[in-house]
Amino acid sequence: MTDRGLDADGFIAREGSLSRVPARFAPVVDAARGRIAASFDGSRLHSAYLYGSIPRGTATPGVSDLDLLLALHEEPTPADREAADALEAALDAEFGQVDGVGVLLFGTGTLLSELERHDLGWFLACLCTPLLGPDLADGLPRYRPTSLLARETNGDLALALPGWRTRLHTAAPDADLRPLNRAVSRRLVRTAFTLVMPRWGGWTSDLAASAEVFAAYYPERADQARLAAEATRTPTPDRATLTTLIDDFGPWLAAEYLTVHGEKAPRP
Repeated sequence: MTDRGLDADGFIAREGSLSRVPARFAPVVDAARGRIAASFDGSRLHSAYLYGSIPRGTATPGVSDLDLLLALHEEPTPADREAADALEAALDAEFGQVDGVGVLLFGTGTLLSELERHDLGWFLACLCTPLLGPDLADGLPRYRPTSLLARETNGDLALALPGWRTRLHTAAPDADLRPLNRAVSRRLVRTAFTLVMPRWGGWTSDLAASAEVFAAYYPERADQARLAAEATRTPTPDRATLTTLIDDFGPWLAAEYLTVHGEKAPRP
């Protein structure tokens, strides 16, 4: 793999592996595997995947969360969501190594669909590590850091802005704004990176590195990208930071993205 996250043929390399899971997190991953199998039988579950800092080997005990994606034979039902919620709560309560557990649920039809080929399909093939069952990536193409990939992964930032703005400006004076800050900052840094990804010619999930890659192309917005990257590591309840990100950096980034890559294909 090259230093820009590509394999020898110039395709984005799958970034995680079970062999990279830090020793402190191995019991969490083992428990997740067992509980997923117990919660979703073979008639429901096709396969399960890890993603995020744990399979990348960069997780920090007590800080990092456990991220899981479950591919179901059919589209998720409310009962599936209830089972996933129970799984999240049980793992989060049992293991102090993780600060939160998140489980994404999708049907295999969605994950392999043409509409999701350059969004969820790419996400599974390049950012997810197989944990249980056959690997759906075998039925997906290889991916390069193209404008099409940029458009379909983050070309819908404008849709998120009104909701963030409402949450910020209607929050009570004593509200804990750190979860919102973390979510907003992560999305903005990833969008800023993919804005310039085709020009840079590679892939990284490192948010600090992502901000620096963006800064090289848009130095006039570098401080805001770095502010967002710092907030992903140490979320702050500061309203001024969120106001800057949501009311200034976010709208500019959404407009520039639309100009450079176009709008993401609408979802049903």
